[in-house]
Amino acid sequence: MTREDKEIARGSFRLWLLALILAAAAVRGVYPAADPPWTTTVGVVWHDEGAWVHNARNKVLFGAWTQDAWNPMYIAPVFTALQYAAFEVFGVGVRQARLVSALCGVASVWLLAAGVARIAGRRSGLIAGGLLATNYVYVMWNRAALMEGPMVAFMAASWYCYVRARSRPGWGVGAAACALLAFFTKASAAFFVVTLAMEASLTLWLWHRGRPGGADSADSPSAATATSGPELPYPRFAWLTLASLGLLGLLAVLVFVVPNWTDYRFYNWQMSVTRKPSYTVRALVDRVTWFPILHDLFTRSWFVLVVGLTAALGVLARWRTALPAERLLLLWLGLGAMELILHDVGNERRFVFFIPALVALTAIALGRDRVLLHGVDGVPLRRALLAAPVVFYLTYVVVGALVRVAFLYEVRPNVRLAAAIAVVFTAAVYATWPRVPAALSRSRWTTAGGGAVAALVAAGQLVQFGQWASARSYKNFAASQEIGRALPHGTLVHGKLANGLSLENGIRPVFVGRGFGNYEDRQTRDDVRYILTYVSPSLGYESQAGNPVIQDVLNAYPKHTIIMTFDVAETATGRDRAALIDKFGGGSRQEFQR
Repeated sequence: MTREDKEIARGSFRLWLLALILAAAAVRGVYPAADPPWTTTVGVVWHDEGAWVHNARNKVLFGAWTQDAWNPMYIAPVFTALQYAAFEVFGVGVRQARLVSALCGVASVWLLAAGVARIAGRRSGLIAGGLLATNYVYVMWNRAALMEGPMVAFMAASWYCYVRARSRPGWGVGAAACALLAFFTKASAAFFVVTLAMEASLTLWLWHRGRPGGADSADSPSAATATSGPELPYPRFAWLTLASLGLLGLLAVLVFVVPNWTDYRFYNWQMSVTRKPSYTVRALVDRVTWFPILHDLFTRSWFVLVVGLTAALGVLARWRTALPAERLLLLWLGLGAMELILHDVGNERRFVFFIPALVALTAIALGRDRVLLHGVDGVPLRRALLAAPVVFYLTYVVVGALVRVAFLYEVRPNVRLAAAIAVVFTAAVYATWPRVPAALSRSRWTTAGGGAVAALVAAGQLVQFGQWASARSYKNFAASQEIGRALPHGTLVHGKLANGLSLENGIRPVFVGRGFGNYEDRQTRDDVRYILTYVSPSLGYESQAGNPVIQDVLNAYPKHTIIMTFDVAETATGRDRAALIDKFGGGSRQEFQR
């Protein structure tokens, strides 16, 4: 074994991993009541926190899950259960609500590092842990009481179990269970359940093709190096994973879905699928081209985007001989992107699940392969041309995430510039084939160099965290406490912002959404005296664009009066304000305070 290939000792690995876990806990746990980034946003919408923990808060404070017609527990039962446990043990509050996501985020760092270490060596595992522990976007989503952090943590847990299952098939049950837990944490993880099933099926198919008498003979190149072949036992882990997905999925349907079918169908289909996206050709083209342009996530994580996607091309080139866990990472990215393009790329929250998969592929490239395009050298041009659309689009994503800085938040010029560069680059790659891929497949760096680059990237991410920490604010937390001092426990308050500002007090928010969540009787609820809504940057800013549902409520009560206003933090202007409004008017602020 050369010095470059020498493995890190198990004891040293454990100590370094413990240090990374503690670092991950520190950046996720310090200043727990601070506002999410608003001067340089990462897409966290703070007033959604109270809305999604609504049922758990109801159960702890008022003794019943359902208090009104907004019940996200039917779309996120696992998330609701976790939040209920946190509230029941520690009480209701902003810090307690965010504890679930923070712990899940720390767990995902450990699971990803441990999984990568098993398939690519301990050095790669530490690189994965360091990059995920410090990734600024991922850290900030782990600090918010929203579903994305726990959902992605269950996806990472499923991947880790699948890594373990190859040597101990029983772990396939855990892989299936965690994939389903991710889905019941947030339904957008449905693609990951399909991803896991596809990879397990592919492993079984490859084993069958490599059997004596199968389509691939035992002495064929693919069979000789395949992860499942005649020289290896039947891949029980893949069969057990598939069987567990079916059985556990059926159990979930019988225990939760069927008994709550009306509500489940409404929240998971009518509200989340049919109500939101458009499926016209124009809409799909827009989502394809907007994919890397709209948000900061890929730009802030550009290094792992470049290395991770390049490494993904290497896995694609050797998909028959790649490890099952590597193929699962590739499908994680590919099917996840397809799901977003089909459904919605307008919300940055939907992109968070890419980060662990990109980090894992980056760590494998930096620590084990020590090349960018492992396995591409020797691929003939005619075979490489089959991947030309993939090469072009991945180049477009990488370039788009960078050039968007030139015309920040302007879509059209960024799309045109990124597409033009991607066309030129793709043409150059194939015109010079195989010289460029050969160079990227043979130019190896040292293990120390790979680790140093990862450490430098992690340090840059921590700088972003430090910038947020030094300028942090507590406006939303203070506003919620002020409302608690103004309104008695159990006071009914209309509006989505009432949910957002409910975690540090005992009000009973009455959520109002467009076509759901107390929408039908929004103009006739005389039992609800108060409204909480934005007045700056605009009245009803928290409502969907073009659907000012809170304005409908105000119009129904023309004598409404603003009795209190609060500083809150949402937009980069730093001058956001919310207002407590008396729907019936007639009282001054001084009378209200008395």
